[in-house]
Amino acid sequence: MNASPFQSAKILVVDDERSMREFLDIMLQKEGYQVRCAGSGKEALEAIQEEPFDLLITDIRMKPVNGLEVLKKCRLLSPQTVVIIISAYASAETAVAAMKEGAYDYLPKPFNIDEMRSVIVHALRSKEGEEKLQDAQEGPFYFGCLIGESPPMRRVYELIKRVAATSSNVLLTGESGTGKELVAKAIHRQSARRNKPFVAVNCGGVPEQLIESELFGYKKGAFTGAGTGHKGLVEAAEGGTLFLDEIGELSPTLQVKLLRLVQEKTIRLVGDTEDIAVDVRIISATNRNLEKMVIEGTFREDLYYRLNVLPIALPPLRERKEDISILAQHFLAKFREQFGKDIKKISSYALDILNHYDFPGNVRELEHIIERGVAMEASSIILPDSLTLSTYRKIQNDPLQAVPAELPKGINLDGYLAEIEKKLLQQALQQAHGVKFKAAELLGISFRSFRYRLLKYGLATEDE
Repeated sequence: MNASPFQSAKILVVDDERSMREFLDIMLQKEGYQVRCAGSGKEALEAIQEEPFDLLITDIRMKPVNGLEVLKKCRLLSPQTVVIIISAYASAETAVAAMKEGAYDYLPKPFNIDEMRSVIVHALRSKEGEEKLQDAQEGPFYFGCLIGESPPMRRVYELIKRVAATSSNVLLTGESGTGKELVAKAIHRQSARRNKPFVAVNCGGVPEQLIESELFGYKKGAFTGAGTGHKGLVEAAEGGTLFLDEIGELSPTLQVKLLRLVQEKTIRLVGDTEDIAVDVRIISATNRNLEKMVIEGTFREDLYYRLNVLPIALPPLRERKEDISILAQHFLAKFREQFGKDIKKISSYALDILNHYDFPGNVRELEHIIERGVAMEASSIILPDSLTLSTYRKIQNDPLQAVPAELPKGINLDGYLAEIEKKLLQQALQQAHGVKFKAAELLGISFRSFRYRLLKYGLATEDE
């Protein structure tokens, strides 16, 4: 058995049942943790005052000081200690109450040993991650303005370093919301042009009749209303980097003019007859398949090859799952400050749901999900019910055919989606012949998340 990656962690186990204390003590010491046990809530609080702990595992039903009171006082005495609640009397209400008070997770007795090991590692990792997010400006989580430590993102960081050392044109490809502009900024900041302008242009966001004059500028009197001359965005980026986002949206006419810039390093103002030499590095980005567009004749082949000197393909968020928790915590800190709310964390149930979601909108969608969650959450922790996830990808292939041909008037969307979720839970249970672990696998969620949903919809009792 592999030892825990957090062998130096100090854990306090609190339970008035001697056999449970001894069991957890032996199990945790075998994992390499430093363990101290307490037989009551009062004894636990005395231990917390004597020395700091990385993790607290406490039963909830104890007298005279119960687990929730231990949790509350621990949050005051030792805010950096992560808390896991355990109990033989599990209920959805108690779980929510514990998480609202700041518990990392809530496990019912008897718990699965492997699940307990996993929860402990994730809890300690969350503590480590939060400390790095608070203290580190650079490190494995950060690369300039980019966040992530997954292997796909580390490969992107390495490519950024390599291309930044050159002056060649770069083409960034990837789905919408993957952070192409952030990568372009990172390249610029790592390059020798870092002290010169970085100018971003959304080629799909400017009307076709205006983009030429916006890019290249115009001479006085070039057209009606041109009372003075205007310097374009290309000239504004002189000596620096010109970032052309959604390059695939350019019309054939603009592609010809852009080709001249790429080839000759010159531009011509609208209404002028003379060329102007410019020194800009071009980074382009697209979520479209430019090779296919070249074959179809909608994108110039010569322009494509001149832009695509150094390609970087950005991974979608579903291929870098390791970064979801880090990004979610980053966005939580951002919007907590923006909205002036005292929301300290995202519950493990909520993180589990995010980790099993495919994010069709990528990092941008995750940011919007956390923003809505912080805006709508009334407690001090983001709970699953605060997450608003797109159901399109799951529903479009749903065997229940959940989406009607026409929406009825006065539909209750939350209630409608809840009914769909409840039916899927029931169908999974039926298909798994009542085996809950198997049913959770069929739905692509963890057993912990599955259990939470069963309790939420009344499909399981507290005793179960």
